[in-house]
Amino acid sequence: MKNKITSIAIGGFDGMHLAHQELFKYLCKNGAVVAIETSYANLTPGIFRQRYINYPVFYYPLKDIKNLSGEEFIKLLKEEFINLKKIVIGYDFRFGKDAKYDSNDLKKFFDGEVVVVEEFKIDNISVHSRVIREFLIQGEIKKANRFLGHNYLISGNIIKGQGIGHKELVPTINIEVKKFLIPAFGVYASFSYVDGKKYLSATFVGNRTSLDNQFAVETHIIDKEITPVKKQIEIEFIEKIRDITKFDSLKELKKRIELDITIIKNIFIKQVC
Repeated sequence: MKNKITSIAIGGFDGMHLAHQELFKYLCKNGAVVAIETSYANLTPGIFRQRYINYPVFYYPLKDIKNLSGEEFIKLLKEEFINLKKIVIGYDFRFGKDAKYDSNDLKKFFDGEVVVVEEFKIDNISVHSRVIREFLIQGEIKKANRFLGHNYLISGNIIKGQGIGHKELVPTINIEVKKFLIPAFGVYASFSYVDGKKYLSATFVGNRTSLDNQFAVETHIIDKEITPVKKQIEIEFIEKIRDITKFDSLKELKKRIELDITIIKNIFIKQVC
């Protein structure tokens, strides 16, 4: 497959956000994405990048290439993509050992076309993965989604919960999240993907202060009673609706959850309208 590729975009591409999408606009029909894999990619770790692009994505672990000189790195790409004619990079792209090479060096080492895409901003703020991470950490989901160009998504395996929700409150699906950045603690309007179907949901992230004070990521599918078949689900965050509050009784907590669900339904109605 690599021998058919004529253009590539190179970068970390964690998040596959709007600035990354600007690079992809310069790819040819037989284009591809070269994603440099690092240990801190937690917005779209691993193959989740492929979700947001129609071009094939090839992954290069940083540990395997970090000691290559600039010339050696470009030589490697030319050997693997034998029909390569164009390389697309961002304005701040660095490569080679100690990241000491830039776009000017790339133009020296590569005999094809080099496209350097200028800085992309929203509200005069440069769109970067680190900026989006900060939005998520602060619970600014709507801002993060705007910079991403899509709803922030996490994935995890279903784990057994306490069972209190189904008996006393509302049924929830508990998940274990390992590779993704967890947004700020709180309750969120969300979409949950269970067994390939999309459901409106209320998602709780944080310590269950009204119950056992243990950390949890759990989602309630609104107006649906479902029993998941597959072990993995995905959650898209739409909007944070409140911080975590400690309630003195399950009755008070249930009343608040019912209000959360009403608020989320209204958010969804506004989005549809």
